[in-house]
Amino acid sequence: MGDKSLQKRNKIVETAREVFFRRGYRAVTMKDIVEACGISRGGLYLYFSNTKELFEAVLEQEHQPLPSALDLSAAKNANPGEILLMYLDEQKKEILKKKDNLAVAVYEYMFENKLSEYENLAKKGFEEQVRALEQLIAAGVAQEWMICESPLEAARNIVFTLEGMKVTAQTIGVSAKALDSQIEYIMGTLGMVVK
Repeated sequence: MGDKSLQKRNKIVETAREVFFRRGYRAVTMKDIVEACGISRGGLYLYFSNTKELFEAVLEQEHQPLPSALDLSAAKNANPGEILLMYLDEQKKEILKKKDNLAVAVYEYMFENKLSEYENLAKKGFEEQVRALEQLIAAGVAQEWMICESPLEAARNIVFTLEGMKVTAQTIGVSAKALDSQIEYIMGTLGMVVK
């Protein structure tokens, strides 16, 4: 694919992302994308055959692998507790950011499509977060910053909690104070106090 063609494809994906954000996954048609992009139907079909394929391109563009928690710790010269708190703070910002959030579309997509382990980017992202947090918690225990019998289970619990808060934010709403309370609770389960 040439540079101009790649630029056009990327523009379609960026525009489609906005449409999926506003309308969810299920409600979007190829016609909606054509209108939003200001291109012909044929021009769109040169790049994508259906909304599923287009949404998967949006997900691929969104998916950015997490760095290893230990690499993150070394890069920031922070202890594991500080790294975990920074991570949870970033998650809090994402949860509170209603604008520019594809959560509803992602859940609709996942409910509608039975994906194999290989295809499921959301599951991969979940597992990457668990692995990175497990490493971070294990390092925190080894360095005596944290208390935890099972870093893997603690990491899973944290990611499940974050996913639940994302759904809550999109459905009934969640306040910054409620998120702070959850962050304090998570840190407390690891023997740490948030000040």
